[in-house]
Amino acid sequence: MVSRVYSAVLRGLSGQLIEIEVAANRGLRSFGIVGLADKAIEEAKERVNSAIKSINLAPPHSQTQRIIVNLAPADLKKEGSLYDLPIALGYLLATQQTKFQPEKRLLIGELALDGRLKAVPGALALALLAKEQGFSEIILPKDNSKEACLANLLDNQNTLKIIGAGHIKEVLDYIEGRVQIESAVLDKDSLVNNIQDWDIDFAFISGQTHTKRGLEIAAAGGHNIFLEGPPGTGKTLLAKAVVSILPNLEPQEMLELTKIYSLVGLLKSDKPFVNQRPFRAPHHTASESALVGGGSPIKPGEITLAHRGVLFLDEFPEFHRDVLESLRQPLEQGEISILRARHNISYPANFILIASANPCPCGFHNHPEKECSCTGSQVASYRRKLSGPLMDRMDIFCWVNSVKYEELKNNEGQATSGQIKEKIQRARNLQGQRFQETKILTNAEMNIPQIKQYCQLEPKTENLLKKYVESGHLSARGYHRVLKVARTIADLEKNDRITFDNLNEALMYRKRDSN
Repeated sequence: MVSRVYSAVLRGLSGQLIEIEVAANRGLRSFGIVGLADKAIEEAKERVNSAIKSINLAPPHSQTQRIIVNLAPADLKKEGSLYDLPIALGYLLATQQTKFQPEKRLLIGELALDGRLKAVPGALALALLAKEQGFSEIILPKDNSKEACLANLLDNQNTLKIIGAGHIKEVLDYIEGRVQIESAVLDKDSLVNNIQDWDIDFAFISGQTHTKRGLEIAAAGGHNIFLEGPPGTGKTLLAKAVVSILPNLEPQEMLELTKIYSLVGLLKSDKPFVNQRPFRAPHHTASESALVGGGSPIKPGEITLAHRGVLFLDEFPEFHRDVLESLRQPLEQGEISILRARHNISYPANFILIASANPCPCGFHNHPEKECSCTGSQVASYRRKLSGPLMDRMDIFCWVNSVKYEELKNNEGQATSGQIKEKIQRARNLQGQRFQETKILTNAEMNIPQIKQYCQLEPKTENLLKKYVESGHLSARGYHRVLKVARTIADLEKNDRITFDNLNEALMYRKRDSN
């Protein structure tokens, strides 16, 4: 007899439907799995055999039959342990040890030797696939059920039943109709991020008004920012404080981030979702695959883990040059495509890049009070690590000056992170209304058609921009990036159109100098 049950395979952050066919035929006793299965799936034979034996049913190794499991489509590589449960149920159905309707049910789960169900990565992506494909329910480990509930986040009707089970016996009792398992329901109140206790508040940071304003603009519009200055001036502190002013996540952003963190196994058991914008700060020794993704099997890198949040690269010139150059495509397109002989996988990578650097190896080039110990060739070599095309993709440049004693001593009157966040949230709400008919969420994501539509200038303002372009201070890319930043500044100031002052401020932040 041949049975057919349904599961899924992860390809990037999306799922693809898999049919698991199990045939029990006469012949010499054997148990084989075909269909481009990896080592983890091959080893499923032992886990399935032990789990079925633990519930007092006849396992494959006790049968005088030839058991063949086919994972279709057969030319698609399958990886992981999530096929244990569907293989076991398909086998029991083929050998007539159980009877149930497999249609409209998606099955995933790893089996322990005693029949317990263990959590698997990517449950949310697979639940979303089940919903897209018209399945009525998904049966999965109980530890994955809360995460899978997010598939109903944008659907108040909970059209997909999320059935979480802790043991294969529990699954059999449910599908055979002996017990009822209530569908897991999403507690939307738990998704709200009400945390206001930040480690670093902007009010704690003395002075640096110019840089704080640049970070405010960057957070409001999703723009990249480059911080340069002597050591000890607060560049790292300012970058870490950005977490406290980032706007709240939209539901669609929450889904994207949870899928990413589920895939790499970074979700916590007590919090199986992501409701805060990520802040990633890899060390400058990070490899290219660690930063942009890759490896075998292919996994997302830091730029994808920073999606919809912040990627902070401290000591920017100390990263390997090939690692930095690999950022050029994702900074421009908002995603990273990883090509291999048998794979072509794209991961989202729409993040705010905050890069910090010293002006030279010793850090005191052109310092008004301290003498630089670097030679001219050392300074040139240090700055040459940052290529023109890469730096042209930065939107805002801020020189971070040393803080005077009076500023350190008198820290009153500084705007708090909560106050700045309110302004940024209002600006993001305006952008949400502006781009509601598109997939764009921030001004930084605008393409040329949107720039032409939403960044129109008055004649006086346009003449100012014309002078910068014709003098060679702005490339074509820089021209468009300045307009995006000006649009964000206008949103922060609640201006319908970009004013002369808005554009002038955007141009001021476009200049890169060293004091």
